[in-house]
Amino acid sequence: MSDAQGNRRHWQFDWRLLLFAGVFLPLLIGLGFWQLDRAGQKQQMLDQWQQDALDLEWPELVRQGLDAGRPVALSGTYDERSWLLDNRTRDGAPGYEVLTVFYPLEGPPVLVNRGWLQAPRTREELPEVGTPEGKVELAGRLSDYPEPPVLTDQTGPEQGWPRRVQSLPRAVAARDVPALPPAIVRLDGNDQPGAFRADWAPDLMGPQTHYGYATQWFALAVVLSILTVVASYRKTGANNDNDNG
Repeated sequence: MSDAQGNRRHWQFDWRLLLFAGVFLPLLIGLGFWQLDRAGQKQQMLDQWQQDALDLEWPELVRQGLDAGRPVALSGTYDERSWLLDNRTRDGAPGYEVLTVFYPLEGPPVLVNRGWLQAPRTREELPEVGTPEGKVELAGRLSDYPEPPVLTDQTGPEQGWPRRVQSLPRAVAARDVPALPPAIVRLDGNDQPGAFRADWAPDLMGPQTHYGYATQWFALAVVLSILTVVASYRKTGANNDNDNG
């Protein structure tokens, strides 16, 4: 092997370089295949969830267990009771997330996060929360109760509805609405009945994310292989008489 200046290159064994590549190359390839496996598992889980949302009624979903990120479809009616989650901002504007009680045709009631609503100009005012009347059909995804791990609600309980809160643990909501399940529903988008601004960031890492990670690991494995081969060749010639490794 020779370069453009006529200097010859030959393979030279370097046990330290080969040991480094021998350790990290299988590791990178293994991480790539692990991410591919995770992507397949995630896709299978999402497909099953989508099928369950079509086939299973709300009571059966509750009995099976409510996993965050799982899609659900509900038919029922909104209640007039809503909580306003304080200190929620969008595009720099202060506002609230609106959680309203929803009664499915079958099964226990559930809280529906209808999205973000801008706050009035003064703190003393609360926004008007209009609620659709009659039977509606909702599509959404299950989510955890809004209970931050550090911030706690230091204010006293408010009376009347809507009710402003800093957080809403399940135990607090259940004082007014018994039999609530261990999850709430986030509406799928702004076109859902009763939705405000419901443009949520995805809660669940999808298969495409794992495919992206797998591509990165495999790319690093290719780069390591190329660098190992290139670094294992040494120049020999007039300018490299003493290059003996």
